[in-house]
Amino acid sequence: MLTRDVIRALAKALGPERVFDDPATLALYSTDETPRKVTPGAVLFPANHEHVVALMQIAFANKLPVVARGAGSGNVGGALPVANGLVASFECMNRIVEFDPGNRIMVVEPGVVTEDIGQLARTHGLFYPPDPGSGAYSRIGGNLAMNAAGPHAIKYGVTRDYVLGLKAVTGEGKTISTGCRTSKGVTGYDFTRLLIGSEGTLALITQATVKLLPAPETVATLRLCYASNRAACEAIDRVMNQPIIPCALELMDRRSIEAIRPTGAADDLPFGTEALLMVEADGPVRDVPHQIAALKEALKGDGLLEVREGVTREEAQALWAARKSLSHAVKQYAPLKINEDVVVPVSRLADFVDFLDSLGHRYPFPIVSFGHAGNGNLHVNLMVHPDNTEEMAQARNCLNELFTTVLSFGGTLSGEHGIGTEKRAYLGMEINADTLSLMRAVKQQFDPAGILNPGKLFPDS
Repeated sequence: MLTRDVIRALAKALGPERVFDDPATLALYSTDETPRKVTPGAVLFPANHEHVVALMQIAFANKLPVVARGAGSGNVGGALPVANGLVASFECMNRIVEFDPGNRIMVVEPGVVTEDIGQLARTHGLFYPPDPGSGAYSRIGGNLAMNAAGPHAIKYGVTRDYVLGLKAVTGEGKTISTGCRTSKGVTGYDFTRLLIGSEGTLALITQATVKLLPAPETVATLRLCYASNRAACEAIDRVMNQPIIPCALELMDRRSIEAIRPTGAADDLPFGTEALLMVEADGPVRDVPHQIAALKEALKGDGLLEVREGVTREEAQALWAARKSLSHAVKQYAPLKINEDVVVPVSRLADFVDFLDSLGHRYPFPIVSFGHAGNGNLHVNLMVHPDNTEEMAQARNCLNELFTTVLSFGGTLSGEHGIGTEKRAYLGMEINADTLSLMRAVKQQFDPAGILNPGKLFPDS
C-alpha cells in the first residue's frame, strides 16, 4: 500500500526531486497512446541503476505495483499505470555509457532516444538497424520491452537481434546481468532474449549492450503503384521468393494513400492506384543497381500501373515521412484508432488482404491497412467512434474475426507492438494453456510478488 511513509522512503532513496505525487504529474503520466487513463500513486525518475534497485526493494517490501515507462509511445497499453501504483519513468537514465566503434558495440541506458543511437553510430560509418516509426522520440527501453522493429526488419531483423547483453533489476530488487559483449556466446540460459519483449513483466532493464553494423554505402528507392491490394501482395510474394532481399518493402492501401494526401506525397499517383509499394535496396554502390534490376523484374505483373525508379533523396524522404506519419494521419477518419499489428505468412498475404477487403464491406467503419508487408506484418486499423456503443460492439466482433483468420493462416497476433492490456484477452487464442502456465511460472521466478507491470500481457486466470 502506498502510504506517506513509503513516499518518504522513496524520496530518501532516490532524492526528493525524483519522487512526485502531485496531481499535475500524476495526470501527465496516466496515459500512453491508448485512449485509456489510469492514475498512478506516484511517479519516480530514477537516475541510475542503484536508484532502480532501491525503488524495487521498497516496492517489493510494500507489495506495490511498478510500471516502467519510456516515452509512453506504445499503443497497446503496455505502459499504462496501475491505480495508486508506481510509475518508474526512465527518461532521466539517458546516457550513452560507452561507444566502442572498433568492436561495433554501444552500451546505453533505457532512456536513450532510439534515433540518437543511430546518429552517433553514423559518425563512425556504422548504423543501428532497428527503426520503429516512433524512433525520433521513443526510448530504447520501450523498444527492448516490446521487441520493436520497423521497415528495415525485412533484411536486418528486430531489436532482439541487436542486443548482446542486459543489466536489469528483478521484482525483488536483485541485480542480474545477461549475455556478453561478443557476437557469439552460449554460457547459461539466454535471459537476454527472454527479457526482450517481456513488456516489463520480468525485470526492469537499466542498461543494454547493442551491436552495430557497417553502414551501407548507398540506398536506392522504388515506388510502385498497383490497381489492387491483391496485385501488390502477389508482387510481394514474388519478391520474397527470389534471392535479392530488399532492405524495406512497405505497403499502403487506398485509405492509407488518402490519409497522406494532405502531405502532398500522393499527388502524382496515377489514376486507379489502390495500393502503393515502397521498396528499397542498399549496399555497395556497384551492387545496388543489380539489386534494383532484380527487384523490378520480380515486381512486374498484372495490376502494375507505374514504377518510379531513382526517386530523389528529397522525394524518398517525403514518402518515408508520410509513411511513418500514417499512424497519426489515419485519425482523420475517426477519433479512435484500434491498431492491430498482425502477421501472416507472406504466401498468404494476398488472401489476407482479400479478407480485409471483405471486412471493410461488412462493417460500418473504415479499416485502414499498411505496414511491413515483406514480413507479412500489416497494421490493420479500425477507425471508430468510442462514444458509439453499437460501433464499438461491432469492432469487437470484427477483432474476433480478424484474429481468428490470422491464426488460421498460420500467423501471429502481434509482430512488434506487443500485447499490453489491449490484446491480453486474446492471447489464449494463440498460446495453449500449458504454455501459458509455464510462462506464468517463469514470471513467478523473476517477480515473486507479481508487482512488475501487473494486468499486462497475460489473460486473466
